Amino acid sequence: MSNITETQQNSSAQDSVTKEFAKLLEESFEINQVNEGKIVKGTVISIESDLVIVDVGLKTEGRISLSEFSSNDGSHGLTIGDQVDVYLERIENALGDAVLSRDKAKREENWVKLEEDQKNNVIVEGIINGKVRGGFTVDIDGTQAFLPGSQVDIRPVKDIRPFMNTPQSFHILKMDKKRGNIVVSRKSVLSDNNSIDKSEILNNLSEGQEIEGIVKNITDYGAFVDLGGVDGLLHVTDISWKRINKPSEAINIGDKIKVKILKIIKEDMKISLGMKQLLDDPWLDSESKYIVGNKYKGLVTNMADYGAFVEVDGGLEGLVHVSEMSWVSKIQKPENYVSIGDELEVMVLEIDTDKKRLSLGIKQCVDNPWENFAQKNPIGTNLKGNIQNITDFGIFVQVEEGLDGLVHLSDIDWKVPGDVAIKEYSVGQEIDAQILDFEIDKERISLGIKQLVDDPIGDVNLKKGSVVTCTVINSDKGGIDVEIGEGFPAFIKRNDLSMDKSEQDPSRFEVGQKVDAKIISFDRKSRKVTLSIKALQISDEKEAIKQYGSKDSGASLGDILGEAFDKNSETQDDEITEDNKE
Repeated sequence: MSNITETQQNSSAQDSVTKEFAKLLEESFEINQVNEGKIVKGTVISIESDLVIVDVGLKTEGRISLSEFSSNDGSHGLTIGDQVDVYLERIENALGDAVLSRDKAKREENWVKLEEDQKNNVIVEGIINGKVRGGFTVDIDGTQAFLPGSQVDIRPVKDIRPFMNTPQSFHILKMDKKRGNIVVSRKSVLSDNNSIDKSEILNNLSEGQEIEGIVKNITDYGAFVDLGGVDGLLHVTDISWKRINKPSEAINIGDKIKVKILKIIKEDMKISLGMKQLLDDPWLDSESKYIVGNKYKGLVTNMADYGAFVEVDGGLEGLVHVSEMSWVSKIQKPENYVSIGDELEVMVLEIDTDKKRLSLGIKQCVDNPWENFAQKNPIGTNLKGNIQNITDFGIFVQVEEGLDGLVHLSDIDWKVPGDVAIKEYSVGQEIDAQILDFEIDKERISLGIKQLVDDPIGDVNLKKGSVVTCTVINSDKGGIDVEIGEGFPAFIKRNDLSMDKSEQDPSRFEVGQKVDAKIISFDRKSRKVTLSIKALQISDEKEAIKQYGSKDSGASLGDILGEAFDKNSETQDDEITEDNKE
């Protein structure tokens, strides 16, 4: 009997344990089903160096990175005992800890809020922070959204950069929680604003009126300013009296600025605005403030490919062209010589008040090395220098540190053509040269090498039609090489060797033989002389006919030339006799 009672008691105890286990298991399932993947309340029970320990009422606590609670300045503001909303990813991981996340809780909270905003067509604020295929990413309180390229603006936008990293207004077009996708539009917000009756607003505006507006969009040519329902265009040239390359150098999207209404075209709903018109025009008294040739202190304010813009004392801005920066350096880029913010001295070179242009120079504030060199080295001075460069038209020679002179092809050699003579020279070679001329205003020095020796032509008359005596130095099938004067070379073509074709054989001329020839042409620049014995013979024949006969006299050419020869011989004999008498 006692055994039966004991067995019944054991069975009853086992049933009780089984029921308790089933109850706990059911509670566990209920907790898992209800809480995992949801936001739960938790209590901060400990704050360590980089972790926050949070109790959410489970068997174990969860650890969350302290950075998930930190604000932009790095502070977290947590104290032990604080109640916080966290996202329960898992009740228990492999280590037995609850897996919690504050970031996911914030995103979940934000998602719920955004769903309400979409439902009620509420405008949300976000920041465009990246570019992706087909559009851009937008951060809306920590939740990423997609902005299609077609939804950026009412007008096509070529450059998105002015819109990025600044707060913008958007409508939420679509949300898909399963995929985590949100699509937004900035264009729809602008379209809603444009639905306001602009004509009524325009009627309350007038030309010359000063008004505040908000920069809505920036392009390369200007900025669109919201004047409270209508947009006005602030052209880049009307932003400042100083030169600016693009509007973003002076203003940003979202800036509240004061502008002056310059023009209103109601038919086209267009408004032209100006900022610089709110300030005094510095050009009005520029001619009395700045004198050409005077030097002033200035500050480099802007750069361009062709020079630097400098604001001189008094507020006027002028251009220092790259050619006016240095006397000796060949400056290609102005930033290699000056930088924005540099304080320097400049000289006023020109003022054009009509075009509002002020030309300045830096190099004019120091001594001109070209003038100094010309004073120390007059024309005709011989000097030494190293070849810096060789070009198709001549040789550049350094005559002083930073100063180069040019030996033109025509001034290299008396006898050899320049394009041939230049091949004998190389960069780095030291040569002798003579100063031929100066052009200080053009920063040029003309040099010559051939002028170091006498012209081999000497006093020989090389005028066209003149007769010269030449010395034969060589012959070939094409003609003969001769020298005029002291070694000046020339060439007589085969068909110019004689009137008689039978005597046009170059081989009949011996080296060293003296021949007379007539100058057909002389190119002083190339130093090329064209000679002809044939032309001289024809000329002599014509002269003989003129003096001793004519075509109608009946005398032959031989008789005429013979008579001329006899008379010439008698004249020479008379001259010899007179010489002997003396």
